[in-house]
Amino acid sequence: MNRHLKKTGLIAIAAAMTMSGVAFAQNKPEKLTIISHRVHQTVSTGEQGGDITKAWQDANGVSTEWVTLDTGALHERLFRELQLPETSIDIAFLLNTRAVESVTKLLEPLTPHQQANPIEDMDDIFPGLVAGMTFNDTLYGVPFRHASSCFHYNARLMADRGVEPPTTVEELIAAARELTYTAEDGSQVYGFVIAGDGYANTVDLARTWNGDFITTDYKVATTGEGMINAVQTLRDFYADGVMPKNWAAIKDEEINNWMQTGRAAMTTTSCGRNRIYNDPEKSQEAGNVKTVALPASETLKGRFDVAPAKVEFWTIVIPKNSRNKDLAWDLVKTMLSKESTLSAALNGNGPVRASTYDQPAIKEKLSYADAEKSVLLVGRVPLPPFDNAAKAADIFVENLQAAVLGMTSVADAMADIEKRVTPLLP
Repeated sequence: MNRHLKKTGLIAIAAAMTMSGVAFAQNKPEKLTIISHRVHQTVSTGEQGGDITKAWQDANGVSTEWVTLDTGALHERLFRELQLPETSIDIAFLLNTRAVESVTKLLEPLTPHQQANPIEDMDDIFPGLVAGMTFNDTLYGVPFRHASSCFHYNARLMADRGVEPPTTVEELIAAARELTYTAEDGSQVYGFVIAGDGYANTVDLARTWNGDFITTDYKVATTGEGMINAVQTLRDFYADGVMPKNWAAIKDEEINNWMQTGRAAMTTTSCGRNRIYNDPEKSQEAGNVKTVALPASETLKGRFDVAPAKVEFWTIVIPKNSRNKDLAWDLVKTMLSKESTLSAALNGNGPVRASTYDQPAIKEKLSYADAEKSVLLVGRVPLPPFDNAAKAADIFVENLQAAVLGMTSVADAMADIEKRVTPLLP
């Protein structure tokens, strides 16, 4: 055999072995450095489910070092590191909203790694999350933790008012009016409340008609039927007192308190808020707040069993300028196995695999496990990532508030969003 061809063949075999996890030709470092939010370390190394990285560390003789920062500082540090000729960061956690296409150019493409050394049963990971980190048919991040929207209602208030839990958004709208009243102690109960200073929960309401703010293929959809219906519903709720007069200034923390004290009957927000609403040490309504999938419009029957509500998530990425990419991928692969996903979920993580929700331990831990799973099977991000997303969000909120407060018509407000946001899109 030609000496050059023989040498080339050996190099190719060594590379294949490296990618397959059979052996790592590169010199192993003493440690891999992971940059993340504190919660990611907690759910990866907690006591209840155990440390999902320990067996890998022991088998490979490589330790892990966690560098944990708050969300803003984490992304600032990561983006600085990505710009360097080389970084000491081996694995990083990235919010899906920060994963704009320009950033992916600084990330290691993961499709070749997945093809050579695949994560176990990748199809088991919720497709909407995987799609959120796929650009031009190339995977750049692997979902690890999510927050998904559910519908929360106070069963005690419903029973007192003779209202059945809604199974469609049309029934939800009717129930909200029945659940708006003055209680015997003189306090005002509001039938339905969501935060008025952001776009995400309004997108949830639009999703009950399969509507959107911006579609995943970057089309403004505010003049579509779904968003028009959602904003008109909020406008009617505001005018009729179903929502409070200070709605535009209400934040999530206030809604948490209102759900805990029985001042709000229904809301849509993260499924995990169920634990806050039913905390016996902090909530007056502990045991009364039920959490289910957000109901879809009766017009969507046959297409969706539940509304395709919003799903936001943290993803694991590998810097393109890092030194230990193959080894880092092998650890990522371990952290995303079915066993590791279950262990992290027992530590408090939002699992990204459908099969995890079927485990008895998770069903026992999460009363809303089936509901959250059903949302994740059809849910999608509330806004696809792009460089001008923050500006687009501000334009949306400005017009949303103007429409709900009656300062302009719903149609004009949504048309203004379409006109001003379209030029901002990639």
